[in-house]
Amino acid sequence: MATVTFDHATRVYPGTERPAVDQLNLEIEDGEFLVLVGPSGCGKSTSLRMLAGLEDVNGGHIFIGDRDVTDVQPKDRDIAMVFQNYALYPHMSVADNMGFALKIAGTPKAEIRQRVEEAAKILDLVEYLDRKPKALSGGQRQRVAMGRAIVRQPQVFLMDEPLSNLDAKLRVQTRTQIASLQRRLGVTTVYVTHDQTEALTMGDRIAVLNHGVLQQVGTPREMYDRPNNVFVAGFIGSPAMNIGTFDVKEGVVKVGSADVPLDRSIASSMTDADSGKVTLGFRPEALDVVPVGTPGSFDVEVNLVEELGSDAFVYGTLKGDTELNLTAGETNQLIVRIDPRSVPDKGDVIAVSIQTGHSHVFSATTGERLA
Repeated sequence: MATVTFDHATRVYPGTERPAVDQLNLEIEDGEFLVLVGPSGCGKSTSLRMLAGLEDVNGGHIFIGDRDVTDVQPKDRDIAMVFQNYALYPHMSVADNMGFALKIAGTPKAEIRQRVEEAAKILDLVEYLDRKPKALSGGQRQRVAMGRAIVRQPQVFLMDEPLSNLDAKLRVQTRTQIASLQRRLGVTTVYVTHDQTEALTMGDRIAVLNHGVLQQVGTPREMYDRPNNVFVAGFIGSPAMNIGTFDVKEGVVKVGSADVPLDRSIASSMTDADSGKVTLGFRPEALDVVPVGTPGSFDVEVNLVEELGSDAFVYGTLKGDTELNLTAGETNQLIVRIDPRSVPDKGDVIAVSIQTGHSHVFSATTGERLA
């Protein structure tokens, strides 16, 4: 086991002007489960492949422990990778697939068998050791791929969207197993996903990337409660945070018909470039449904109600002249978490107010959080 350090690591693909990964600085603690998350093309898989040695590093350095592995061959880095597509040998049994890397390395047969059986017990694969991959379900194949990594006893596990090929229910079950397994083994793990729900539920810490640039690193709670900028605020959380740009007049943000007081320190940190506007974010659960006409509330026309059993969400239109622009691009679209036992009908108008202390204020020009 070891720490992992990206020191200004940069990757520029030939024929492109913008780096796929731009000056990445990231320290991963020994035994930590870190999730790299972001939209397609953000550089998360490239970062993982740089750590694995599958992509060249055009600038900066990568360390595993105290060892600079920037120019070290993949086979000499003491890492094990789990891929999205399992990559199992179809003509080999489960036991042979799991022990193949050890066989190539010249490990004695008895030791290979011992390690394979130990891994099979951990992953509940003992009864499948003599089967071929074609006789296994998708979840079982993914566990075999995990077992192949475990038997190598590496310093670092690298996982590149390993759950993408599984159905929704199996994905939830398997992510729980992976997180529990990592904590049991205590091996430093870097996990790549585009699914922010996976990131929030699995990682000790999350690193969010966009356009190859690291946006923020923190615990799931830190990322959810205090996003550094508009991108992180809109990306982390499901449903997405409501985000809009509003006028500020005399220290008050005008949201529809409501006046939302702005902290004096935040108002003083606005610049001339903001032109008297701020970007305000508030999560669906930070809105309270109140009687129409309540001071400090604004009206929402119900377009759709999403009932999830234990939860329900209203997707509605903000009434008034103000436009609310979510990261997905909808205009005036607003999401409200409501009591699932008291659901409004489509076309109804409800009044909501933002809970005190549960709004997030960002610069209208830079998108950075205003302290």
